[in-house]
Amino acid sequence: MEKRRVVITGLGAVSPVGNDVKTMWGNIVDGNSGIDYLTKVNKDDFPAKVAGEVKDWDPVNYMEKKEAKRMDLFTQYAVAAAKMAVEDAELEITEEIAPRVGVWIGSGIGGMKTYEEQFEKFQEKGYRRVSPFFVPMLIPDMAAGQVSIQLGAKGINSCTVTACASGTNSIGDAFKVIERGDADVMITGGAEAPLTKMAFAGFSTAKALTFNDDPHTASRPFDKNRDGFVMGEGSGILVIETLESAQKRGAKIYGEIVGYGSAGDAYHITSPAPEGEGAVRSMNQAIDDAGIEPSQIAYINAHGTSTELNDPFETKAVKQVFGNHAEKLAVSSTKSMTGHLLGAAGAIEAIISVKSIEDSIVPPTINLEEADPECDLDYVANKARKLEYEYALSNSLGFGGHNATLIFKKYQG
Repeated sequence: MEKRRVVITGLGAVSPVGNDVKTMWGNIVDGNSGIDYLTKVNKDDFPAKVAGEVKDWDPVNYMEKKEAKRMDLFTQYAVAAAKMAVEDAELEITEEIAPRVGVWIGSGIGGMKTYEEQFEKFQEKGYRRVSPFFVPMLIPDMAAGQVSIQLGAKGINSCTVTACASGTNSIGDAFKVIERGDADVMITGGAEAPLTKMAFAGFSTAKALTFNDDPHTASRPFDKNRDGFVMGEGSGILVIETLESAQKRGAKIYGEIVGYGSAGDAYHITSPAPEGEGAVRSMNQAIDDAGIEPSQIAYINAHGTSTELNDPFETKAVKQVFGNHAEKLAVSSTKSMTGHLLGAAGAIEAIISVKSIEDSIVPPTINLEEADPECDLDYVANKARKLEYEYALSNSLGFGGHNATLIFKKYQG
């Protein structure tokens, strides 16, 4: 059976660098960071002092106040981004098409804020004071569930939970749903709202977060002086559909998804496999799925977390997959500006990759002042670059040894 072509027709985002795609992309191209001092928890309680917080957030702009109160923040972000994406796609979900419109939205942690707040109530006042909405607000699949309810999408409804690969895996899984014919349209991406006391406590004791207290230089992927990632929050959602569906609707087409790879390290709960060998298999699988040669890829949006192990291992993985072509690749980590949105990271980075191809601009890796000798690729340091090209690859690598890769293509009819 011939694979169905899958195109991207709508984009929506809530992020530390803007609460819509236009603002977010403009800031990314200009190298503007959304990282600042922590305000959502008391920064004096933790060695990590900075985060990529969503600013000026008011859920009432996107949903009824009563509905918002019954959603954790990660779900609010997803609903907002999904509504933006569907509006951008000019998609009307009628009763006729609803069973063929699915939702697949991932989250790494789910309702962390809800859990903390309700547990504190339980400890202070007993079980009767715990909200009856506690469980439906907490579970990671509720972003997909609420988006489906709010928009009337009655097709396949799912959620991939693969830590920091959740957004990328979700988009890849949704892509495959359409490709094999189980839906015509998917609303897909990732959402995360992890800026809570326990998340900061856990990541701090794991020594995963940067303790650099200068917001402007804290996230510095591939730099010799990096010392951990900066936690961020938000949601990225894409509307993807068959080429036939998009053409029939006369929809604007941003680009095409052509390849998806996913592989397990089978190595360690938090550390990537030596030499990034899991990432190697994931990238190779995506390239094979796209039916292209490695040399056809021009840009990689790297996982690039600014941690001690990820950056050199991902660099080695890229070299192994691309050989001599690795030297010609433009590689950047936009986490230098957004921070690491955990389960939403891959979704935001998918949107950035698609916009990069569409606008022929490769976003920069900011704060790259002194490259780590083990990180010796072209990371588009500090300034965006004009580049007309056809294929971009985006990587996401998660705790538990999850590796996921997507390949996007310029739409050419």
